[in-house]
Amino acid sequence: MRFVGRAFLVLFFLAIVAGLAGAGAVGWAFWHYGKGLPDFKQLADYEPPTSTRVHAGDGRLLAEFATESRVFVPIESIPVRVRQGFMAAEDQHFYDHFGVDLQALFRAVVTNVVNVVQGRRLIGASTITQQVAKNFLLTNEVSMERKIKEAILALRIERALSKDRILELYLNEIYLGYRSYGVAAAALNYFDKSLDDLSVAEIAYLAALPKAPNNYHPTRRREAAIARRNWVVDRMLEEKFITPEEASVAKVQPLDVKEHHDFDFVDAGYFLEEVRRELGDRFGETGLYEGGMSVRTTLDPVLQDYARTALRDGLIAYDRRHGYRGPIARVADNEPWREALHAFETPAGHLNWLKAAVIGVADGEAKLGFEDGSEGVLPLAELRWARKPKGDVRRTVGASIKSVDQVLSVNDIILVEPVTEGAPAKDGDPPVEYPPGTYALRQIPEVNGAIVAMDPHTGRVLAMSGGWSFETSQFNRATQALRQPGSSFKPFVYLTALENGFTPATIILDAPFVIDQGFGLGKWKPSNFSNEFYGPSPMRVGIEKSRNLMTVRLAQEVGMEKISETVERFGIVHNMPPQLAMSLGSADVRLIDMVSAYSALVNGGKKVVPTLIDRIQDRNGHSVFRHDTRDCPNCTAAFWDNQPVPQLADTRPQLTDPASAYQIVTMLEGVVQRGTGRRIAELGKPLGGKTGTTNDSRDAWFIGFSPDLAVGAFVGFDTPIPLGYQPWGGQETGSSVAAPIFKEFMGKALADKPAIPFRTPPGIRMVRIDAETGKLASPSSSKVITEAFKAGTEPGAESSGVFISGRSDSVLPVLPQGGDSGDGSTGVSLPAPTGRAQDAPSGLY
Repeated sequence: MRFVGRAFLVLFFLAIVAGLAGAGAVGWAFWHYGKGLPDFKQLADYEPPTSTRVHAGDGRLLAEFATESRVFVPIESIPVRVRQGFMAAEDQHFYDHFGVDLQALFRAVVTNVVNVVQGRRLIGASTITQQVAKNFLLTNEVSMERKIKEAILALRIERALSKDRILELYLNEIYLGYRSYGVAAAALNYFDKSLDDLSVAEIAYLAALPKAPNNYHPTRRREAAIARRNWVVDRMLEEKFITPEEASVAKVQPLDVKEHHDFDFVDAGYFLEEVRRELGDRFGETGLYEGGMSVRTTLDPVLQDYARTALRDGLIAYDRRHGYRGPIARVADNEPWREALHAFETPAGHLNWLKAAVIGVADGEAKLGFEDGSEGVLPLAELRWARKPKGDVRRTVGASIKSVDQVLSVNDIILVEPVTEGAPAKDGDPPVEYPPGTYALRQIPEVNGAIVAMDPHTGRVLAMSGGWSFETSQFNRATQALRQPGSSFKPFVYLTALENGFTPATIILDAPFVIDQGFGLGKWKPSNFSNEFYGPSPMRVGIEKSRNLMTVRLAQEVGMEKISETVERFGIVHNMPPQLAMSLGSADVRLIDMVSAYSALVNGGKKVVPTLIDRIQDRNGHSVFRHDTRDCPNCTAAFWDNQPVPQLADTRPQLTDPASAYQIVTMLEGVVQRGTGRRIAELGKPLGGKTGTTNDSRDAWFIGFSPDLAVGAFVGFDTPIPLGYQPWGGQETGSSVAAPIFKEFMGKALADKPAIPFRTPPGIRMVRIDAETGKLASPSSSKVITEAFKAGTEPGAESSGVFISGRSDSVLPVLPQGGDSGDGSTGVSLPAPTGRAQDAPSGLY
């Protein structure tokens, strides 16, 4: 008995020693491995890198800017069942343990002993807290040392952070494959759903991914993915997170995931790049790609589609008028055409066009072969446009196409597009229907351009396309290109005159105008597009018919200094030299600034600042930027109780008086009704605008508006060269190149809108006058229009009947030089002297 007692004491002593040794070992391990560990306290304020998401004006997702595709969701916004799914799969005792799950650890040790004997893969026992420690503070190194450090950090984290905060960090940080960081991004990328909309089966699949997403890929390893998902469903049932009925339904549900985001794609590369630049300038690269901002832009996806299509159609139409530049490649001799097609890379900017090899040519059609082995036909009617360019400066083309072999040869590699119908044989006939497998010849234009659509009351850019294809060039011709606007600049010359006492009926002499520019510079002799002179004409006619000589005389009389101040005020050109040539649009401007300036005309003279962004919110939903900075304390009412509608103050600066702005609007409406933009009148809506063409037709413009929409289009080569002549004769102008783009866009944008007239401000008198003389209409008047006058300036008042002859210093009896540069061209090669000609009479009679 004494022996037993002694043995017991010895064992008890040894147990104490072992316990002390174990405690010492644990203490030493904590001391040794705990030295130099990362500061876990940073997790309390940690904000993971989160995607900046950019939305259209209607809320549609346009793009994400991110280094890691992640959408941060606070724990209170993560559905309970989503949390339960991950806890069931990863750490069912998460809310009970202190950072390390001893029960799971013991079970893992026993299981791993068996696995070692059987040669099977070892299992882990990391808690969610340990995984947070590893993901945020440690590496993925597989070693006992890392596991010890992981456990130490887990204990420290549990003392410093709440369970909810730990789970929030985990669910927003973990990588779940498919470029998805965090559960919210995974729900969108896999299922195109928010967390609230996930089914039990979908939650279980996401919860199956943290260990090894690639092992459970939904398509490449579908069976393993479904098996792992069903295992998670069983775990959720075992933990009583779901009912047996829910488990049964979830396990038979197919694993349907989306290969990519299935939201509607909006082709707005130029617009988004401008947004990206602005965000980068405002918040820096880190804020842009990791800040988790929500950006609500001004883009209208429907108008954006109209704008992009109209611009491309306009560029294609111009490009076709100037011929076919030949195949994009050739199949080499003795090379199989299918192998050649497969090896040839389709050029950037091809849209959805297909590359095809010409494998047969007859008079009436070409036989095409495609990369997949299929074949098709290209009828003669679909390549009649493809005349051969002559290569001259006028960009003329050869004879019309009578047979296919004039254009195509066997082994040509070309771009084509499937078509189902062709142009009718003559007007009034139905379109020609084509059988399946019919294609049309396509060509990527060399010319380029831009279009901008803006709300004239707010400056919100509703649509923007800065070129043929963002894929081929990221240079935005709407915001970065500086080009001469030609006659589209003239409204601001006429506006300055209206601000200084002139009326739309003021008579201006249309006659030769010559100024000696000084020693060795020759004489400046601007001309009209027609090379003709029309004598005394009302000022309105000068802008409607884009008369250069009338504009120069008016600018000389008003004074270029005043005109320079006007264009500075409207934000078109800063510090514009006060030279007469500038009145004809020889300054360099941006398209977006011109559209903004026209917006100020149609909105009654109020300044608008172009913007692509309405609002920016940080990751917590707080607004950090608003384009409209006005306060509206009564706009947040919880319910309607017949209270007055909130009234927002109009804080826009007044750039010109509303009466002068309205007079210009009516004059620009006359451009559409009777002038250089009259082809647009076919739309049957109240529209105003102005064409613009520069010397040798290097730049073609149309800027116009309806009462609630301002639009500008520009076309030109990136390295300015003449746009040339149309095949049927006549120079390419803003009317032939840019106006059709405006017309197509407005036709679609206003198709279902009522014909709202332009808003008339107070102080305007509408008077019927003779359009040719500017006097009150009489029974003998052949052309009568209703003209807008400021009160007191209508015919019969003292200030009416001003006549401007604007004689220059040397009126020569010869025709002006040049003048073949398009509607309202500058007709100049050198700038004219500043202000009025020296020793010239005022020209006022």
